Amino acid sequence: MGARGGEAGAARVAKGGGGMRLFSPEYYALCAGGGMLAAGATHLAITPLDVLKVNMQVNPMKYNSIFSGLNILVKEEGASSLWRGWAGKFYGYGIQGGCKFGLYEYFKKKYSDVLVDRNKSTIYFLSSASAQIIADIALCPFESVKVRVQTQPMFAKGLIDGFPRVYATEGLSGFYRGLLPLWGRNLPFSMLMFSTFEHTVDILYQNVIQKKKEDCSTMQQLGATCLAGYISGAVGTVVSNPADNIVSSLYNKKAKNIIHAVKSIGFRGLFTRSLPVRITLVGPVITMQWFFYDTIKILTGLHGLKS
Repeated sequence: MGARGGEAGAARVAKGGGGMRLFSPEYYALCAGGGMLAAGATHLAITPLDVLKVNMQVNPMKYNSIFSGLNILVKEEGASSLWRGWAGKFYGYGIQGGCKFGLYEYFKKKYSDVLVDRNKSTIYFLSSASAQIIADIALCPFESVKVRVQTQPMFAKGLIDGFPRVYATEGLSGFYRGLLPLWGRNLPFSMLMFSTFEHTVDILYQNVIQKKKEDCSTMQQLGATCLAGYISGAVGTVVSNPADNIVSSLYNKKAKNIIHAVKSIGFRGLFTRSLPVRITLVGPVITMQWFFYDTIKILTGLHGLKS
């Protein structure tokens, strides 16, 4: 990825007849754009599984497995029900992805320059947390509408009628009802995901491929990206599962507050409810996000740079 070591960054990236300066506004804009396309496209593709996941969290007795749950949804509400909330997934997570990846690169450079003597993990944790806080503020209104649309068929058809419905019934606070548990889910996930990805990539280049990244072929670079992406996604999923269950419970008014949600779900349920479907979802999604993101950087000449 972008900044690794805190150099001044005078490197130029060949792009047509001109060039792009590393760590310039254009560089961060490209990273944000790549993150937006990668996150939006991958989250849109797995909308049916996301619909199932949210329903499993809200009504675990009825939707108790992946295959039976999908079958129940299709039988009772039709195949189109599997795509409820697609707009919230595409636009919401696209915006979140743009903020997350673009700001991660930005904060990583800033923290690397300021915290010169700190180890890499500290830089990765601080950078990903800072980016995720902002990204989730942008995502939260979309997530609020999406979860309601997916679990309450009569609530709204999508974002266009869902946004005014939430505002009319709950005001502005309705959009941020689940912000704290959303941070509780996404902050540890993002911190572990980015840190695990960065360290796994370093291990792969040093001990498996045994070449510098910039000396590797495109296929080798993307292969390392996909393997590191899957590992980082799986690690983050397990840690963030309790908060993900709490978010769904709060948005669907199954609980009045976080404490009530924890009591109603149960300690074991926090870690196990919907975990199989989340691992099925998140592993490939994170892998494809990193694949698309690094593909964009390779095509623009950014990925091969040592920064």
